[in-house]
Amino acid sequence: MNHLVEISRNLIATCLGVKEKEELVIVTDEEKRPLAEALYQAGQQLGAETILLVMKEREKSGQEPPQAIAEAMKQADVAICITKHSLTHTQARKVAAAHGTRVATMPGITSDMFTAGAIAADYNEVKRLTEVVTDILTNGKLVRIEKDGHVLQFSIDKRYGVPSTGVYLESGQSGNLPSGEAYIAPVEGSANGQIVVDGSIAGISMVDEPHLLTVKDGRLIDVQGPMAAQLLGTLGEQDGRQLAEFGIGTNHKARIIGIVLEDEKAFGTIHVAFGSNITFGGTIEARVHIDLIVNKPNVYIDDVKILENGSFTFSSKS
Repeated sequence: MNHLVEISRNLIATCLGVKEKEELVIVTDEEKRPLAEALYQAGQQLGAETILLVMKEREKSGQEPPQAIAEAMKQADVAICITKHSLTHTQARKVAAAHGTRVATMPGITSDMFTAGAIAADYNEVKRLTEVVTDILTNGKLVRIEKDGHVLQFSIDKRYGVPSTGVYLESGQSGNLPSGEAYIAPVEGSANGQIVVDGSIAGISMVDEPHLLTVKDGRLIDVQGPMAAQLLGTLGEQDGRQLAEFGIGTNHKARIIGIVLEDEKAFGTIHVAFGSNITFGGTIEARVHIDLIVNKPNVYIDDVKILENGSFTFSSKS
């Protein structure tokens, strides 16, 4: 525990700038409570007014926390959500950030992830690359993803890229810890084609064999693969099946380990998600958000190739 507290203290001081007398709210559930308690002790050591809030485990990522917890997040200087299922794409996170709270979400994080992998990255480098990729997304209009002979295409016209840099020092900044991705909300109804998912599926597991997803007019209409029924059941029959997100990993230290918090940050991967995107520039509010990781694709933006087999075609020092 002492080692975890030391890592936690360095993490929240460096990435969130937690200072003496600030109000720090830590939101958790029973499964992640031991790690949350390390963060709680770290906050105390830094002199912050630290509060630990334990809620009932959510049923799936994107589901809202209780109203009392949402209110506490909104009132805090800093909020850390360390839970089994993600609170990243919730109104609670969005509203807290809008009120000036610095928010870090850590869904599914494990003790191993605290000590290795994405958490150990040089976050100055992660921040720089993430901001470059974010600008490319913001300035783009049309995305085309190619892998294993399959193509998925959709519009991002007039949408804004979102950087998740791992450094949230200014009022209202928020994102994951560990981090390293740039993402955007595709234009609803614009996606058509097929995509091969061969990394992992959030909340389910790593993928042992590729899954083929078919999207028509922005909606997931078919999944081929052993986890198809579980994925479709989690997304439900309504707007949970709408394409919600396109993201690109920017963290060289991140690994694919079957936990989306780290998987979607891995350098050489992209991810798509289905469900809610109203919290980052879209219009879908589905109470679910499920990410799916794709290894080493080719990606074109406005017919310019930016990823070839997962490697950036431009200099990562740009």
